[in-house]
Order: sequence, then structure tokens, then C-alpha cells
Amino acid sequence: MKRYRDFNTYLREQFGERVQRISLDAGLGCPNRDGTVSRGGCIFCDGRGSGTGAFSEDQESIAQQISRAKGFIQKRYKARKFIAYFQSFTNTYGPVAHLKGLYDDALRHPDMVGLSVGTRPDCINEEILEMISFYRKDHLVWMEYGLQSGHDKTLQIINRGHSVECFERAVRLTHDFGLNVCAHVILGLPGENRRMMLETAKFIAALPVQGVKIHLLYVIRRTPLAQLYEKGTFRCLERDEYANLVVDFLELLPPEMVIQRLTGDPGKSDLLAPGWALQKMENLKTIQDTLERRETWQGRLYKKSTAGA
Repeated sequence: MKRYRDFNTYLREQFGERVQRISLDAGLGCPNRDGTVSRGGCIFCDGRGSGTGAFSEDQESIAQQISRAKGFIQKRYKARKFIAYFQSFTNTYGPVAHLKGLYDDALRHPDMVGLSVGTRPDCINEEILEMISFYRKDHLVWMEYGLQSGHDKTLQIINRGHSVECFERAVRLTHDFGLNVCAHVILGLPGENRRMMLETAKFIAALPVQGVKIHLLYVIRRTPLAQLYEKGTFRCLERDEYANLVVDFLELLPPEMVIQRLTGDPGKSDLLAPGWALQKMENLKTIQDTLERRETWQGRLYKKSTAGA
């Protein structure tokens, strides 16, 4: 039995059966790469962003990406319902009419029960959120915002291009429109110690955030982080070190918060370090074993704050 509220269990509660995400690349850009905010993006991000690169490499439409992915997912997981996950780059970075067309293309499939939009907190506004909120009538909707750290100093080091205050503002505005919020955080960022990472957990726990994705900072080739790693000025976390940090983090989150991810999924050909990041099932088992060994669980140390009310 898991000691945290995992995403698969949450989806079974909502739909009564297994539901799988389909990662989509809408061909959108990022203001942190095109010069609007900065150039080069975050130090850990390569030219494909965090997604599949399907649009840029194969020029696949949303419908083509869904059709290709469904065949594989249905065979492997026996899933019959799906969530359209707009993952690559910044999926609210464009004219509202264009964004709506993309979301409509994905959700017109009858077995698509949800929409998840990955984006930056500085790329949303009331007009966009109002448009997205209409999908709530027939679909489960999540807005996923990259925070990475609750410390402005760290955000500057990783060239994030927005502040912690910007994230908080986006979360509260999204909450006003009745949309679920998932916060993305990364453990092991340059310059951060255990105390700082756990302060990020407390920051998220005090906001109207319904879910979180916890990522390991791994090094992808041809990124500024790779240069730091090769110079010896950045050290990756060890597996046991990461597992203990994840457990520390979970202890501080509300017990009802949905844990959508506990580690990352780097591509083997792109990964520079650490090698153990490729061993997803072993990494998840290590986290579960650590929870059991320490006889703890999500929310054990959570203290409710009126700050998120």
C-alpha cells in the first residue's frame, strides 16, 4: 500500500478505471528561449523542452500524435480513457483562438476525458483561464505550472525568468477560475540544500495547489547544466539521497494533495548524469522502501496554514 496519494489512484477514483496521459507537442515556443524573457531557456532544458519533440521532428498534428500514442498505450496498459497532456514547452504561449483550436482538436476524441496544460506561470491571464475553464463542463482539467523552487535566488541561477511571486499570483488566479493546479518542483538544483528544498514544500503546501510533480535534476547533453557538470561545479544527487529528500518533501504536503510524479523520465541517448535516473521502477521502489523504513507518509508533518485560504 502506497504511503502517498498517487495520480493513478486519484484517476481511478474519478473515472472508475485506469486512465493514461498522452503527451502532446503543440509546436509552441517559450518566452524564455525566444528573447521575450531570455534566450537559451532554463539551464537544464534542451532544444526539445520537456516533451516528446513530436511536432518539431515529425510535424505530426495533434490528431496524429494521439492516434499513434493510443495504440501503444492501449496495448501496454489496457487503458480505454485518456488525458490530453500538452507537455512540450509553454502551452499557453500563443493567441487564445489558436490555443483553443489545439485543445479542441485533442478533446474531440470521445475517449479523451481530461486536459492537462503544462505552462509557465508568467504565460497565463484571465482570458486564457476563462477559455480553459469552459472545458470543466465535460472534462477533468489540470493546469501545470513550473515553479522548480520557492526561492528567487535559485530561479535566477537556473535562468527561470520569473519570480516566486509570479507563481503564487498565477496559482491564486487559476484557483479563482475553479481549475486544478499542479506545481512542478525539482530537487537537487544548484546551490540548494535540504532546508531550502523543504521550504519549497511548505510554500506549495500553503497555497491552493491540488497536485505536485517532483522531479530529479538530471543532466541532459547540450545544456548549460551539462557545462557546469563537466567542469565539476555541479554534483548530481545520489539515489538514496534523492529518495530521502522526496520523503522529507512528502511529509510536509497536505495528505489530500495528488502526487502526479516522484521522479523524471530522461531519454537514454540524451542523459549525461546520473545514470540511475534511467531506472524509474527501481527509483520508485527506493522511495517506497524509504517511506516504509522511516514509518512515515505524505502529510505526517503537514501543518495547515491560513495563507492558502
